[in-house]
Amino acid sequence: MVRVAVIGAGAWGINHVRAFARSKGAQLTLVCDASETCRERARALAPQVRLGKDLRDALSADDVDAVVLATPAKDHAEHARLALHAGKHVLVEKPLALNAADAQSVVALADARHLTLMEGHLMLYHPAVAYLKTMISAGDLGRIFYIYSLRVNLGRVRQDENALWSLAPHDVSMIGHLLDDEPESVSARGGTYLQHNIEDVVFVNLKFRSGVSAQIQVSWLDPRKERRLTIVGSQKMVEFDDVHPVEKLRIYDKGVDRPPPFTEYAQFLSIRNGDIHIPQVPMVEPLEVECRHFVECVAQGKRPLTDGASSLRVVRVLEAAQRSLESSGAPVDV
Repeated sequence: MVRVAVIGAGAWGINHVRAFARSKGAQLTLVCDASETCRERARALAPQVRLGKDLRDALSADDVDAVVLATPAKDHAEHARLALHAGKHVLVEKPLALNAADAQSVVALADARHLTLMEGHLMLYHPAVAYLKTMISAGDLGRIFYIYSLRVNLGRVRQDENALWSLAPHDVSMIGHLLDDEPESVSARGGTYLQHNIEDVVFVNLKFRSGVSAQIQVSWLDPRKERRLTIVGSQKMVEFDDVHPVEKLRIYDKGVDRPPPFTEYAQFLSIRNGDIHIPQVPMVEPLEVECRHFVECVAQGKRPLTDGASSLRVVRVLEAAQRSLESSGAPVDV
């Protein structure tokens, strides 16, 4: 059994408490949070768990093999370093750090100490994303032209990070994973409406080495909750709607065909309007898949899907986007 401590049992961390309390191969031994309310909520989910107030309780515990960091983003890098120095495996929520230098130091430390470092890029453990990855790898969509994503809501407004760092890690990691590619440049613009110098809405443009373009829109100031990703390929197009309760994927047999030699200009390009296919994707909670994967990696010494190297790549993209934000949208090399 991998003995796990969850650090931070707030709005998202409490989900880790629930997931690890029932995860096969894991034993949730400790939950730490400064809030008594959060600690008692964790005890209600896992009555046998020991409670603590902060990370130090986990670092000195002999019955903790791995820590899950669901603390504020500004603390991720420092908390991860402390845990790795203490010989603990680490699952850290996104983003790994708020700059590439800190992220690099965490990755280097985990490698040097031969400990598992895994990032909580949840979307990569979503069954619909796994289905999409298989389709793209098999060439079912043809050549990928462009991708755009929408992650908006009238939701939680943060004070310690902007919408870019809070929401865009999901889409940056997902798009990079699906394309198996890295952006070469990024530009970003945003708006600050509720708080000074904290962007509530951000529009990010990514240019990939393969020539694919991607657009990401994130906001916590929007009338509707939307979580959509659209992929346009030369053969087919796909829409991933994570808000829809059942129909997560819609595959459109649509495109523009270029026929063989033609005699009239109107024959040069023709629109193809085919069927719409809604595949039945067996749904498992992505967090459950993520937690189980972390336990397996720790127990078997496997490299995580969302390892330190992939996490560092995401941070580099976000850091470049932040620099572009501060430069009125000027393109920044990644």
